[in-house]
Amino acid sequence: MGLHQRLGHPRLPRRTVRMRLTLLYGALFLLSGAGLLATTYVLVQHATLAGRPRQSGGNGASPVASTVSGPMRPQLDEPTREAVDRQRAEQLHQLLIQSGIALGLMSVVSIGLGWVVAGRVLRPLRMITATAREISATNLDRRLTLQGPDDELKELGDTFDGLLARLDASFQSQRRFIANTSHELRTPLALQHTLLQLALSDPEPTVDSLRRAYDGVLGATYQQERLIDALLTLARGELGLHRRRPLDLAEVAEEALLSRTTEATDRDVRLVSTLDGAPTEGDQHLVERLVANLVDNALRYNTAAGQVEVTTGTTAEGARLSVSNTGPLVPADQLDRLFEPFQRLGAERTWHDGGLGLGLSIVQAIATAHGATVRARSHAGGGLEGRVTFPRAGQGPPTTD
Repeated sequence: MGLHQRLGHPRLPRRTVRMRLTLLYGALFLLSGAGLLATTYVLVQHATLAGRPRQSGGNGASPVASTVSGPMRPQLDEPTREAVDRQRAEQLHQLLIQSGIALGLMSVVSIGLGWVVAGRVLRPLRMITATAREISATNLDRRLTLQGPDDELKELGDTFDGLLARLDASFQSQRRFIANTSHELRTPLALQHTLLQLALSDPEPTVDSLRRAYDGVLGATYQQERLIDALLTLARGELGLHRRRPLDLAEVAEEALLSRTTEATDRDVRLVSTLDGAPTEGDQHLVERLVANLVDNALRYNTAAGQVEVTTGTTAEGARLSVSNTGPLVPADQLDRLFEPFQRLGAERTWHDGGLGLGLSIVQAIATAHGATVRARSHAGGGLEGRVTFPRAGQGPPTTD
């Protein structure tokens, strides 16, 4: 209960923007009208003083001298001059009263017109408010689509529509992500359940059969751990940066390549690098994960006797990292799908190949958190090139608290 209700006073009416604009219009008109009235009054008063008849015979001056030294004016005696002054003062007083009445009437009219004009001006805002009240997480496809001149209110409506579009895309992506995550987690859980059921249903289990079941459960558990770790990294990248430190993409790429030399040999893939200095700022751990995911993706989806080429350097846009490989042909119209969670192209890209379907989506999230841009390009003969351009030191997005 509010203070006014507790004290027994009625609640004060809410002062809307329309009311405030109306009062503002009325006050401005009243001040302008009062200024115009005062100016007109002074000008009329000055004009009547300049045309007032002169007094006859003042200070010993002769009529002839007055006629010669000044313009020809009728000369009146004292009683006549006083009557003329009274008439002039009465006329000025009547002018002031009538002008004040006219000003008051026009002020009332201006308040009414101000109320109408304010309502028309604020109509788009009422539409935005009504639409915002009706919109929920289930109908984010609603749009304002304001019509009219390209002014500030139209720009506000378009901005609101853009915000709804981004929210709708975000909610749709979140729903797909949750559904895909549930599906991906169901596979190792189902495998664990099956292995345990088989082990328990064996009437005469042996040490070897139990060991095989145990190894299978451990493998499914490891798959779950990898998936959960990737999901946590993806969520961390989408939250933004908490700290920024100077780093060099060349050093990060060199460490990633050194740690994957054995895997490249096992896969019969040759590693080629051209690592020039590429200084930038960011989260060291997240940038290491970005580079590692690009290299792992290039190694995993390659051909026998293939090649992975990693280059770093600086351009006019900033610090650049490029990872290119040979491999299967990737359609150009399918490149954007690779950067979405759990999106794979063809049967050769499944979780059985060791991938989780999150590598490139993690790359996209980490790059976005650093204010970097990611571009992918497919080679005509097969393979893919991923290029990430980081902003120069001091030019990245602000850190989050």
